[in-house]
Amino acid sequence: MLRGMLCGSKIARLFLLLACACGASAPSAVKVVPPGAAAQVACVPDESVAQLGTVAERLGYPADARLLILHADDLGMTHSTNVATFHALEAGLIQSASILVTSPWLPEVAAWARRHPEQDLGVHLALTSEWSPYRFRPVSGAQAVPSLVDALGYLPRTQAEVEARATRDDVTRELSAQIALAAASGITVTHLDSHMLALFYNAGLFAAYLGVGKDYGLPMLLPEQSVTQHHAPDMDPRLRLVDQIIAITPDVPHAQWQDWYERTLSALGPGVYEVLLHLSADNEEIQAATEHTDAWGAAFRARDLAVISDPAFQHFLQASGFRLITWRQLTRALPKGCRGFDEPRSRM
Repeated sequence: MLRGMLCGSKIARLFLLLACACGASAPSAVKVVPPGAAAQVACVPDESVAQLGTVAERLGYPADARLLILHADDLGMTHSTNVATFHALEAGLIQSASILVTSPWLPEVAAWARRHPEQDLGVHLALTSEWSPYRFRPVSGAQAVPSLVDALGYLPRTQAEVEARATRDDVTRELSAQIALAAASGITVTHLDSHMLALFYNAGLFAAYLGVGKDYGLPMLLPEQSVTQHHAPDMDPRLRLVDQIIAITPDVPHAQWQDWYERTLSALGPGVYEVLLHLSADNEEIQAATEHTDAWGAAFRARDLAVISDPAFQHFLQASGFRLITWRQLTRALPKGCRGFDEPRSRM
């Protein structure tokens, strides 16, 4: 659930409708941010970036600190993904994960999240369903968002299909529904990001993403300026909390993965960085879901798991002076008028 947030009658009605539609009962303690104009009026920071200082300074770290989040995407994708990611979070190998709410394995994630409310979990907002044998449908239902589904009612496989057909109203409706379903499932949502980065490359999609982030008062992953330079007029620089995404690609030979991560991270200067990881064992379930491909498939995900599980890599992070943080902490770096909830002042 979204704890510590302000209640609004409109979002409360939306929450209850979604809970009924999904066969869930609304927990009495759930508090959800009011959407629309009321929230956006509140999100008008008075302070400039210069007045606020760097993100590190806003969090109480030195200006030259290197802050790092090891983050797992696609939580909820499969049981194998869940087992690997739960272990990594519980063991402190990673600091954060984001959930594919569209996945049929969401209930397993929600049950775990209710038992571990201290964990840092975001919503991996999805408009695509890329694997041929393993498809997702929109949370809103095909009839509610007709521009977001293919002829069989599934989310389209490619970003190009989304960009060609999606309307901003349908995108906003579906993104809001995914966040509300996570809340209805009892998950404390700490941030938002985008599956396949699909929301970052098109002005209309990006605007919808910014809109729901502001409505819910949640920190958002906003990618490097090279990706969003044509969206810059729409971006409030005070909401951009992560300076750079670090993501390995399938063309790096397996034997060089740990070296690649260490070289890439060592070269970073002061700032806030997120390492995007995809975790799973390499087994029949994940092989079937990903069509047995190595590009972002089972073997790729098992390599990521192997790297972060290696004590030598964890020692490297410690020896290099990285400060490991969470998205829950980054909420404190948002301007006060833009926060849906506040993280306690003690560091996690």
